[in-house]
Amino acid sequence: MLQTYQYPKFEYVKPAELADATTRRVPVVVVGAGPVGLAAAIECRLKDIPVLLLDDDDTVSVGSRGVCYAKRALEILDRIGCGDRVCGKGVSWNVGRTFFRDREVYSFNLVPEPDHKRPGMVNLQQYYLEEYEVTRARQAGVDLRWRNKVVSVSRHEDHVALKVETPDGFYTLEADWLIVADGARSPIRHMLGLDIEGRIFMDRFLIADVVMKADFPAERWFWFDPPFHPGQSVLLHKQADNVWRIDFQLGWQADPEEEKKPEKVIPRIKAMLGDDREFELEWVSVYTFQCRRMGRFRHGRVLFVGDAAHQVSPFGARGANSGYQDTDNLGWKLALVMAGQAPEALLDTYSDERAQAADENILNSTRSTDFITPKSPVSLAFRNAVLALAQDHPFARKLVNSGRLSVPAFLTGSVLNTPDADPFAGDMVPGAPMDDAPVIDNGADGWLLDKVGNAFHALYFAEDPAAVDQAIAAALGDLALGPVAVKPMVVSSRPGPVAGGIPVLVDSKGVAAKRYDARPGTVYLVRPDQHVAARWRGLDPAKVKAAVARATCNA
Repeated sequence: MLQTYQYPKFEYVKPAELADATTRRVPVVVVGAGPVGLAAAIECRLKDIPVLLLDDDDTVSVGSRGVCYAKRALEILDRIGCGDRVCGKGVSWNVGRTFFRDREVYSFNLVPEPDHKRPGMVNLQQYYLEEYEVTRARQAGVDLRWRNKVVSVSRHEDHVALKVETPDGFYTLEADWLIVADGARSPIRHMLGLDIEGRIFMDRFLIADVVMKADFPAERWFWFDPPFHPGQSVLLHKQADNVWRIDFQLGWQADPEEEKKPEKVIPRIKAMLGDDREFELEWVSVYTFQCRRMGRFRHGRVLFVGDAAHQVSPFGARGANSGYQDTDNLGWKLALVMAGQAPEALLDTYSDERAQAADENILNSTRSTDFITPKSPVSLAFRNAVLALAQDHPFARKLVNSGRLSVPAFLTGSVLNTPDADPFAGDMVPGAPMDDAPVIDNGADGWLLDKVGNAFHALYFAEDPAAVDQAIAAALGDLALGPVAVKPMVVSSRPGPVAGGIPVLVDSKGVAAKRYDARPGTVYLVRPDQHVAARWRGLDPAKVKAAVARATCNA
């Protein structure tokens, strides 16, 4: 048990199916109540889809495990109703520093400009995150079943059959759709005989969570070849409750069980912190780098998310952050398919888009791992030369790679995008995740990303609401009546009403217009997962409707 956290024990309830020996048919079953599985279940409920969540345990994750949650993941957590609790408890940070031996050689700032709601990263132990998501899932009406272990799965044309083991015996279920979030080892992936391919790196790392009161700033510190751990690398992070995460590179030959013993761990920490600093050991683990993914994330009515679908080495915080983007991408597509508003082909784009993102994460993680753990004298000499030059030469700093940190995927190659027909500047290209901006809504300060999501939105930029005439307002309002509803919204530099009661967001600082390279009349179509689907310099309802059809595979 941890000294800073009291583990909850969730109640097991005997399933009703055991009493009458029936096979119940349910719309969606999610397997795995980790951060990603819980997010998938909440996504379904936000779209009024009944969902059953099965987990073979009855508590949250043991140990801190996942720690770093990037800005995009925080924005997704905001949308599903957990962001405030995560950011309120966690440790926010934007700055990272890299050291070579005893000198700082490089630093970065994840959010170098103001006017974003969320920081670049928040550090929070995974058990807190899961606890918050469990609370939110219950509020949303998810049917959570603890100590319910899936022991067999079979795929059929119109459903997935599951056999579930409980303390009171076995029962069966049929699911219209199965979302698999059962982790890197994924028993369900093995049951279905599906492969995951990639690379396992020949190195081991020790995680040590220690409780200490330290005046170190809330920053990410990474050392190459430090005096206190020569020839290896070390990472230091601050978490909630004065818990500090320290990662020590050990080398492939290290014995994992031996290295986890306190008599081996404590001297390493003392060498780093000094003998006079008091600390207490909280949790210890040893892990290996892996970069792998499934060939496809959709197999009929079985959909894989998170570590069950793809795995990356932890430096760079791309695991759970990528998993949240999976559920963000999948949820709206599954809802449209289940409602009969889109063909099943839309779910193939989930696999296509997220496989592209997984490849990007794997590429960056592989490069980071190769830099952190060079495997030849030549690569080691190159790495050390880069680090030595980085302190004084900007060109070398671009080559330093202590873990390229998680960034949202730009889905620029997606078939769901409508290409630009008009010239635009900036990053908000079709396929881009939306940038945030401060806005005023009905006199209250707010944020753009809190006003969109969970549905298609059309953002119409205007200098003044009075300039939005009756014809434009009617055309915008008509978009909400289409086969797939599009919610209209006016973004204006001034307050005021618009005909038809269309909501107006006041871009009082001009930040939204700048980030979206918008001028009066510019229109953005954004997807329910807050990715740009299309944009134009003027409103043409026929073009917007065609872009919606394309974005939903109805074209």
